[in-house]
Amino acid sequence: MFSIQSRLKLLFVVIVTVVLAISGTYTQYSLGKDLEASNQRLRQGVLTRLQISLPSALWDLDKSKVDSIVEAEMLPPEVVAIRVYDTSVGLFAGKMRLADGRIVPMLKGPEPAGTPVEASLVFQDGGTAAASIKPVVVGKVVINFSRAQIDAALANELMRKVVEVLLLDVILVFALSASLRVVFEPLKQLRDGLFDLATRGTGEVEELPENRRDELGDVIRGFNQIQRRLQSTITRTREAEDAARRSAQETAKALQDLKQTQESLLQAERLASLGSLVAGVAHEINTPVGIALTSASVLKTATDDIQAAVNSTGVKKSDVLRYLETANESARLIMNNAYRAAHLIHSFKQIAVDQTSEARRQFGLKEYVEEVVASLQPKLKKTPISLSISCPPDVAVDSFPGAFAQVITNLTLNCVEHAFEVDTPGHIQISARLDGEIVELHVQDDGKGIAPDIIDRIFDPFFTTRRGQGGTGLGLNIVYNLIVKTFAGTISVTSTLGQGTHFTLRIPRITPQEAEHHLPLHPAHPVDGAHI
Repeated sequence: MFSIQSRLKLLFVVIVTVVLAISGTYTQYSLGKDLEASNQRLRQGVLTRLQISLPSALWDLDKSKVDSIVEAEMLPPEVVAIRVYDTSVGLFAGKMRLADGRIVPMLKGPEPAGTPVEASLVFQDGGTAAASIKPVVVGKVVINFSRAQIDAALANELMRKVVEVLLLDVILVFALSASLRVVFEPLKQLRDGLFDLATRGTGEVEELPENRRDELGDVIRGFNQIQRRLQSTITRTREAEDAARRSAQETAKALQDLKQTQESLLQAERLASLGSLVAGVAHEINTPVGIALTSASVLKTATDDIQAAVNSTGVKKSDVLRYLETANESARLIMNNAYRAAHLIHSFKQIAVDQTSEARRQFGLKEYVEEVVASLQPKLKKTPISLSISCPPDVAVDSFPGAFAQVITNLTLNCVEHAFEVDTPGHIQISARLDGEIVELHVQDDGKGIAPDIIDRIFDPFFTTRRGQGGTGLGLNIVYNLIVKTFAGTISVTSTLGQGTHFTLRIPRITPQEAEHHLPLHPAHPVDGAHI
């Protein structure tokens, strides 16, 4: 891992190197310019002196003087060669510098090294007699200058700068290593302490020494304070976890008890509904059975009278006609009321068996709704509420009739109990239609409606607006769970205050095999509410 300390060292080295490189480049540039200017002055000086001293010697053809002048100008090491040409004889004299620095006469041969500079030699006599003679070009001089000294000076300066940069970088690295160790050693201790604190128990981590009296000492003291506070927090957290664990166990036990209580309440609700059905049917059967019994008693009395007349004085035609009229009326009453009682018993028997067995079977939608409503007549007859049914006659449903009867019963009785005030007339409409393979059932009333602030809660278990007045808050919860879980359908509701409530149920005509056949305890997502 590339540590911060290494990165700081590299950063400082790079900064120093760049700064020194810029400075060295500028120095190199300035030195080059100075050397070039000095070299240019040297060239100009040598050339000027030769143009002054050589013309008279060349005019006199004094070779020794020319050689001495040339050799004198060869003293600077930048001058590589000097050649003097006469206009008539060509190369008159010349000197060149060998690689070992010796100056030797120059003969005709290859061009010497260096940059050549050429200038004409003009002779003009300074005597009064020849003052009228025009200047004469007597020859030329060619000087070869070398840049080796400039290049060597620049190379030496560059090498000096490189050595200076390297030396400063090394010194800087050692200085930074020594100074950063003062900072990073305590940071390393702090890092190790934090790592131990994160991977081991707080009780196993020792506090860092607090003997420093600088900024890092403040950091270390802060770390120790955090460690002590963390130990205290962990201790409190463990105590809270233990308390929460005990509370969770108590809550789980309470939840289990609550589930058992809910199961008992749900079963009691269903049995109470069945008991109410039994009481209502018994009350309804009492009337036709009583009428049949009375008719049979009247017929028995009439029969006894006619029998007595036959055994004693004989039977008159008027007696026979009166007996036949009585017998005919009694038989009609007995048959009609016996049929009515048989129909009630059949409906009660079918609904009671469905609600207790929870068996799946196929049943006609309209006929079964009418049977359920017929079983509710004892309750409806005590109110001024009317109920109408509108269902297609040819729809057959393959599902659980007991659960279906529970849904219709709960929704209808919910409307009776909550939609209308006592002795207030009203109307309940139960209608159905087939939408493909979906049965859409509507239960609608024209009662007082549901308040907007509670409509989202009415499917919750134990939620009721008639607490203490006989309301358990389980009726619509049972409906919701039966529709969603048992029938794999949906239920929604709309309501307007003062205009009534409208339940819409959508269930498959054939209940899927994977649908759960039980009464769930609570809707997963309570939808629009209903009367409660």
